[in-house]
Amino acid sequence: MIIEIKVPSPGESITEVEIGRWLVSDGDIVEKDQEIAEVESDKATLALVATEAGAVSFKAEEGDSIKVGGVACTIDTDKAGEAPAAPKEEPKAEEKKEATEEKKPEAESKKPEPPKAEKKIETTKPPGEDVSHVKTTPAAKAVMEAEGLSVEEVLEGLRRLSRKDVETAAGALRNHPSLQKLEASREEDRQTMTSLRKKLSQRLVSVKNETAMLTTFNELDMSRVMQLRKTYQEKFVEKHGFKLGFMSFFTKAVSEALKLHTGINSMIEGDEIVTPRYHDVGIAVMTPKGLMVPIVRNVEAKSIPEIELEIKELAAKARNRRLTIEEMTGGTFTITNGGVFGSLMSTPIINPPQSGILGMHSIKERPIAVNGKVEIRPMMYTALSYDHRVIDGKDSVGFLVDLKEFIENPEKLLFGGSSPDELLLDL
Repeated sequence: MIIEIKVPSPGESITEVEIGRWLVSDGDIVEKDQEIAEVESDKATLALVATEAGAVSFKAEEGDSIKVGGVACTIDTDKAGEAPAAPKEEPKAEEKKEATEEKKPEAESKKPEPPKAEKKIETTKPPGEDVSHVKTTPAAKAVMEAEGLSVEEVLEGLRRLSRKDVETAAGALRNHPSLQKLEASREEDRQTMTSLRKKLSQRLVSVKNETAMLTTFNELDMSRVMQLRKTYQEKFVEKHGFKLGFMSFFTKAVSEALKLHTGINSMIEGDEIVTPRYHDVGIAVMTPKGLMVPIVRNVEAKSIPEIELEIKELAAKARNRRLTIEEMTGGTFTITNGGVFGSLMSTPIINPPQSGILGMHSIKERPIAVNGKVEIRPMMYTALSYDHRVIDGKDSVGFLVDLKEFIENPEKLLFGGSSPDELLLDL
């Protein structure tokens, strides 16, 4: 029986997809529920799965566009019991050489080779050369005594170079990278843009043209968060089974800062400004196919361990191209971390229809003033890009100030921005 494998719908607004990559070869025997292809849309990369076991037959090549519901391949279930053909591999050069040598007659293979005369390039030692200045380590002296050698004899031995020594040295010099001359080239590579990259390009251009985007900056001291990780990392791993990172602290701190500056969590819909009371924070993840932003939902109701685990799971799915459309839609705010690539400062671009995005950067030790003294602290620049049509400058600056307070005093994340002392004194 021939089974048609049709392209599923990745989302309501998507009518066409692209065959990104076949995971099997045409004619292979596949198992039921085996992933056989990656299908790319302008929003995500999805897996095409075999509904039955059998021999697969392609109806489209990599890079071809197919309508949603179209046939990507067929599966012949009558061939389900057959074993897949083993790929033919070219024998390696060493195997070829061994096979050739085995075919040689035994007499020929045992034929002795005439000894090669080794030419010696000798340099004579100047008569009466003083070797008193030559320093010898105790270990070297011990070997010389055991072998019955003098310093003069050792130096004389070093002055005798065989032909092989010279040829080896000459070959090494010829192949040294500093001596290689690069040939001028006018070649260029061309690669068709994927649907995901095309959509990303369109969105970036539309953000610049359709929003009044500004960026404000601040810096924060990472000492307390870094000390927390160092002190409790082992216990954290023992209890939760995964390591504690920085992103969960920032995600939680962003949620607390959004409570104090609700306008940052707003977006424009027609003539209305919509402000969700929940915080669905997108975490930008770089993948081989481009930037993807999976969403951590209801951050305001989650603990740091819960946030950390969800970020790790979503990031792994993004890098393995297994994110669903639902996992990438509906965010109210975004965080991007250029610091993992070494960025010191940047202006992140808003992820529409959101009105704000936080940019994290690399941590650098810098001298700062602390209580009138200069100290070296691990510092990070942060950037908030925002849509000025929705967010005023006061809120944007205040958001980063409060974020700084939460990161530099992480205990305040437990008390809604207040310190334990303030709560104790009912302030």
